[in-house]
Amino acid sequence: MKAFTALVHRELIEHRGAFLIGPLILVGIIMLITVLALTVGRVNARVTGDMLNVLPLAVLFWASLFLGVAWGLYLLATLFFYCADGFAADKRNNAMLFWKSMPVSDFKVLMAKLVASITILPGAVFLVVLLSMALMLATAQITLMFSGLSAAFGVMGLWTVYWNIALIEAVQLATALLWYLPFMALVGAMGAVVGRWAIPGALLLPALASTLEWVTLGGLHPFATHTWKYLSYRATAPESTLVESWRTGNPLTVDVSSGAHYAADLIAITDWTQVGIGAVFAVAVIYIASEYRRRVNDN
Repeated sequence: MKAFTALVHRELIEHRGAFLIGPLILVGIIMLITVLALTVGRVNARVTGDMLNVLPLAVLFWASLFLGVAWGLYLLATLFFYCADGFAADKRNNAMLFWKSMPVSDFKVLMAKLVASITILPGAVFLVVLLSMALMLATAQITLMFSGLSAAFGVMGLWTVYWNIALIEAVQLATALLWYLPFMALVGAMGAVVGRWAIPGALLLPALASTLEWVTLGGLHPFATHTWKYLSYRATAPESTLVESWRTGNPLTVDVSSGAHYAADLIAITDWTQVGIGAVFAVAVIYIASEYRRRVNDN
């Protein structure tokens, strides 16, 4: 167990640039731009303060939510590139002989990479998300102070927005990672086999499977098959029913204390049977890739 934990920790050490240092630098740049905008007169602090004082906490709720969505897109893209590159890194940097000399199987090495992709690596980015949200809310409060207005939000108001958004982002991140686990495992397995061409290869396989069904069973075209419909379903992460009500309702009247409701609703509507099937598929393709890697390297 200690060896497996060390392998997972190694992934964070080797890829901390994309999952920790890079996001921290982005946060620093954004905050620097914000501070400069307020101090050199690019943003009218009085007008900004008036708006923040008039509009309800829903403004900060939506701003924090959009910030979390932006970080989620960054994380999603980074994770897939990590799976494409990280699973082939040992072969590329000539570390394969070193790992072959260790009492660690190829399956354990690849599984450590997969576990890292849904635990410690997104966890590092999530901590940066929490930091960026805290800085953004603090900047909003400071803007009120600069404008000479009273601190309309107050500590409790800001905390309500913060922890509700944090809960929403945490549950959404966890379900999305579990939902997309088979896709990440497929890209990682392809990375262990074909290297950096993993993402095109992983995209090609489902297309070939759908085309094979179309050729053998018929249909209008390769993208009107049961295989493609299932893949389209699995490619869309579940979201709470609250999202639709937020889209159609007045955004300024949104309940900023709905974090627990959102989390419970998302957990309830998630197809956990499909999550389990995806987990089994992920372990299976990683095992196949590890056997391929072991046999190729032994020869």
